[in-house]
Amino acid sequence: MQDERFMREPIEENGLLKLSGTVEHVIYANEENGFAICDLGTEEGELITVTGHLPYVGEGDVLTVYGKWVHNPKYGRQFKAEQSEKQLPADRAAILRYLSSGAIKGLGPKTAKRVVDTFGEETFDVIENHPEFLADIPGITPKRARAISEDFQNKAGIRSAMMFFRDFFGAAVTVRIYKRWGSRAVDIAKKNPYRLCEEIDGIGFERADRMAMQLGLERASDDRLCSGILYLLSTSAGQSGHVCLPREQLLPEAARLLDCTPERIEEAVSLLLAERKLVEVELEGKAHLYDRTLYDHERFIARKLLLLDKVCPVMDSVNIGAFIEREERDSGVQYARLQRQAIFDALDNGVMLLTGGPGTGKTTVVRALLHIFDSMDLRIALCAPTGRAAKRLSESTAHEAKTIHRLLEYTGEEGRGMRFHRDEHNLLEENVVIIDEASMVDVYLMSALLKAIKPGARVVIIGDADQLPSVGAGNVLRDLLASECFSTVRLTEIFRQAEKSLIVTNAHAINRGEMPRLDEKKNDFFFLPRTSDGEIAATVAQLYATRLPRTYGEITVGGMQVICPSRKGETGTENLNVLLQAAVNPPAEGKREQRFRDTVFREGDRVMQTRNNYDLIWEREDGTSGNGIFNGDIGVITAIRPSSQSMEILFDDRRVQYAFSNLEELETAYAVTVHKSQGSEYPIVILPLGSTPPLLLSRNLLYTAVTRAQMMVVAVGRREVLASMVENNRQSMRYTGLCRWLREGLV
Repeated sequence: MQDERFMREPIEENGLLKLSGTVEHVIYANEENGFAICDLGTEEGELITVTGHLPYVGEGDVLTVYGKWVHNPKYGRQFKAEQSEKQLPADRAAILRYLSSGAIKGLGPKTAKRVVDTFGEETFDVIENHPEFLADIPGITPKRARAISEDFQNKAGIRSAMMFFRDFFGAAVTVRIYKRWGSRAVDIAKKNPYRLCEEIDGIGFERADRMAMQLGLERASDDRLCSGILYLLSTSAGQSGHVCLPREQLLPEAARLLDCTPERIEEAVSLLLAERKLVEVELEGKAHLYDRTLYDHERFIARKLLLLDKVCPVMDSVNIGAFIEREERDSGVQYARLQRQAIFDALDNGVMLLTGGPGTGKTTVVRALLHIFDSMDLRIALCAPTGRAAKRLSESTAHEAKTIHRLLEYTGEEGRGMRFHRDEHNLLEENVVIIDEASMVDVYLMSALLKAIKPGARVVIIGDADQLPSVGAGNVLRDLLASECFSTVRLTEIFRQAEKSLIVTNAHAINRGEMPRLDEKKNDFFFLPRTSDGEIAATVAQLYATRLPRTYGEITVGGMQVICPSRKGETGTENLNVLLQAAVNPPAEGKREQRFRDTVFREGDRVMQTRNNYDLIWEREDGTSGNGIFNGDIGVITAIRPSSQSMEILFDDRRVQYAFSNLEELETAYAVTVHKSQGSEYPIVILPLGSTPPLLLSRNLLYTAVTRAQMMVVAVGRREVLASMVENNRQSMRYTGLCRWLREGLV
């Protein structure tokens, strides 16, 4: 880069600086999201490093970028592009350079020279509109000519899309739109912008609606009203877990959102019902409206589970008793009555539900089942919804456990749906499928798993129904239990070893609506009273940074987790993450960092993935690899590399190269919410109890937080906050129909 003293400042346009030039060198390019780093040569002879979303940028491109100057600690001054316009080179020399760079697949330097020598400044017109002319050049077959033309047209399409969508969306979103619809993207969006919010991740109804209004579409159009109604159903599923909504609730909400008459909403609902995009059913005496996809998922779950329970081969009860007695002899464990019943029912039924709180022996039952099924030469799949839950299950049973995604051999996303290699057309070979932490499994994932389970296989579903429900849509475990359609065992006895733990006994007390014991100083559940939120936050920081590490040593390294009821306020995750980062991982010479919005990510930071990203590729030390990092996965930043605009994160034993353009999917994770902690366990949990929104002061939220701890809980805060959580047994109600479909017997 030239000396900054001699660089001419770019002109300002619409609040952004404007810079134009020719791409001299592409340093880095990510075709998945369009992020790139390149050297741009200006007319004044300056060479400027430009970073940003520059889809399919190539050497020789004539580029105009709009953005601002930024300072990279290692590479100095750079230009960060927020918008870009790309033009094709016009003169013969520039055209040759562009084609020689490999910008168009199928054209290398030698062939590019022959093409340009033949067609000169008409080269691009020939490639796009008359590819058959290319076949006259030695080395280019008709098939290769068509391929060259198709690649050129694709890149022309993304240029057109970038120009059209730049006033509405960022470049990364535009790339997603183009990947979905290709060269048809602009035409589809112009005709019906509302398809964007229905089919493209990252675009909500409001953004599509703003675009539609700018394009001059009618506010009362059928497309707008139908999309708004579907958006409300989608939002209620994603934010509140509802699978459907009462008609009497949905229609007034839609009228308010869309600012139109109830009559027009009724007409739009009728249209959606006629198009089979909505389904209307009666639940508990009221009309409810379903999005067709969720309706199909729930009905399928009911149908498949009832089928599995019906067609499973019957075992003789005498043989089952013999299996259990032999397992008791071999393991040296005398099973309690309910544990024995659970083992018997799992062997005697196609579908069996096992629930119970901490310390009640669920893991003991799983170990017994694994040994018995293995002795019967049955193939067993042990799975859980998250990586941490699967890892913990593997450690506690000495049997390999997989995430459900890995078991189903996830292959990617199509539109807004997940795709798995294992499905109804490629069934799992296993004869037994055991699903742990089932309270976390939503209707989408349960439906996908059941599609892949072969008829005749046994399914054992295990979970704690008193924990928080899944983040995603549905209330699968509770609905299965409420249906009373399957053999169910609720373990209630707390075993002798667990009785010694205040974590276990206090968790059960909380679940019964009783105050936990807070006065014992020599156990594993401690309460530190503090009055103000500031005192609570300061004490949490001291515990995390010095007091607990000094007392408990190595176990605290990666073994402590602050779990908060809320994100906001002094005792919420946002503030505590800032305090804890400053306390345990402050800035230091040689320690690289990267700022994104209000967050500074630093080497050594503990971070969490905040949404499912099925495209991230991970590798293990043993050379195995796969794809997918999921909402709630926690890792540590091991390296930040400004040169490639990326960082390396270690998620347990999976190493991931993470582009800066994906930083919106990360947040620091010294403190996490209770919802994000589901499915995980930590040696030590620190629980701040300060000012919290009333809706979050619930018994099942407190119970879930306490049961995340393996060795110690340290609650810090006000006793009255704890008491209000224990007293409040109000659970957020979810509108679902699975219980009904099961009771109707959909086989």
